[in-house]
Amino acid sequence: MSQEGTARGGGELFDGPSVDAFVHRAFMRGRGLSAEQVRRRPVIGICSSWSELNPCNSGLDRVAQAVKDGVTAAGGLPLVFPTISISEPFSRPSSMLLRNLMAMDVEQMIASSPIDAVVLLGGCDKTVPAQLMGAISAGKPALVVTAGPRQVGCWRGESLTVDDLWPLADRRRQGLVSDEQWRELEDCLNPSTGTCNVMGTAITMAAIAEVLGFALPGSSLPVATGARRLALAEETGRRIVAAAGEKLRPSELVTPAALENAVRVVCAVSGSTNAVVHLAAIAGRAGIRLSRAKLRQWTRDTPVLADVRPAGRHLLAQLEQDGGIPAVVRRLGDRMHLDCRTATGRRWADELPPDEGPTPSLRTVEDPVDADGALAVLEGNLAPDGAIIKRSAASARLLRHVGPAVVFDGVDDLHARIDDPALPIGPDSVLVLRGTGPRGGPGMPEVGHLPIPRRLLDAGVDDMVRISDARMSGTATGTVVLHVAPEAAVGGPLSLVRDGDPIRLDVPAGALELLVDPAVLGAREPVLPAGVPPRRGYDLLYWRHVSQAPAGCDFDFLRGAEGPGGGDD
Repeated sequence: MSQEGTARGGGELFDGPSVDAFVHRAFMRGRGLSAEQVRRRPVIGICSSWSELNPCNSGLDRVAQAVKDGVTAAGGLPLVFPTISISEPFSRPSSMLLRNLMAMDVEQMIASSPIDAVVLLGGCDKTVPAQLMGAISAGKPALVVTAGPRQVGCWRGESLTVDDLWPLADRRRQGLVSDEQWRELEDCLNPSTGTCNVMGTAITMAAIAEVLGFALPGSSLPVATGARRLALAEETGRRIVAAAGEKLRPSELVTPAALENAVRVVCAVSGSTNAVVHLAAIAGRAGIRLSRAKLRQWTRDTPVLADVRPAGRHLLAQLEQDGGIPAVVRRLGDRMHLDCRTATGRRWADELPPDEGPTPSLRTVEDPVDADGALAVLEGNLAPDGAIIKRSAASARLLRHVGPAVVFDGVDDLHARIDDPALPIGPDSVLVLRGTGPRGGPGMPEVGHLPIPRRLLDAGVDDMVRISDARMSGTATGTVVLHVAPEAAVGGPLSLVRDGDPIRLDVPAGALELLVDPAVLGAREPVLPAGVPPRRGYDLLYWRHVSQAPAGCDFDFLRGAEGPGGGDD
């Protein structure tokens, strides 16, 4: 409907005597806004991923109103707009398949709309990285308010968090949880809206947004349904009005130093392995390659400080009480680049709380939960481009292990055979799942946490080495090697593994090796996923352009121009 050109612009499209400006104001007047309101500047977009198909984000309508209140109080014009929303448990075949689509949606809506800056409202695992990726590419000032964790449940007199589901599901497979108990659990598992209530992927990504300078310090952990969540949203609304005037591009926040800070905080809180993929994609949008060498260095010398679930003992509420992410940053000390900006516009050095001594959920560098780190980068002839393991969630006895492979080609094959009494498998076997990577999944689904065969569960086996080109829920634990690259679907070495092949895992050495003669491997045909490539639409676009895990599974045409700070592998 433009009369004066089609170039994209910001809130200035509401200003002045032109016909275009008149049309912008007149359409908003039709919503009931006053003549004074439609002339307010800056114009602030509120990009909401609220959806009834995404229970984690279903409280964001209240959060949006609080942001609007803050924007209005600071003199701006707030306008809420929706994008697609991705629910981790509801999206098929994988939420990761849709992350890049959401990022494109967010980018186009920010870039094409007459707004000067944007507040991003997300929560569930893929919504926050998608929003950050889109905002970085769109280039307008952006802040984030996350949904916050849901309340903690109670089942049979004990606190119940989402990570309790996995061992209970195994007990259900063994016939040790009755139908009545299973129905009771359904009633108790999720007592409110909000994201997973442990340090899973959602809260890990909230922490990353906070550390990178997109979310206010201390905003990651307050519960979704609490007054503090709304107060933070209102404060963010006020802050974005000032940020709009500063015209700071989101890519300016994503520096090599800020990325190192983010990785170190993820390690210190024993965060989700999914964060590594998302950080690589976020870095790529800013033209930075998150190298394997840098990841290995940062993960090796960052101790685990937060003793929180699922890898630790305490609830998120305790970590919040003990100072939250700012306290983690403070405890990491000289490992952190404290000159990096926070969402307040000040440096991290200016935001750190005083050290109040020992706290229940947060240890010191001198007395850590685990000096050896939460995550480990692996490589070897089975993963030439790397793999990742959550070391803090693994069994110590399996960190160095050699065992024969038992191979599953895709999820259907896994479920069809894992509990077969005739399956030749023992406690020392290495479960291998392939064909579940970025392209083979498709969308790199969270199926890397392979179930222990029932007959081994019955015999008391509670962990085994598991290897795949898939991902794993941030709420899960176990000795699980993930993100093996290149994936089997593009002919990576995982496609050459056969039942009985010995595999060596050595986490302290960072090694993942297939102990088979290279000449034998050279004579084998790769086992590729069955099926035909998609023929149309977004699925075809994804299949043609998705990158491998080390590049963040982003589309090759969406990465920013390469700048400094990538480093060598």
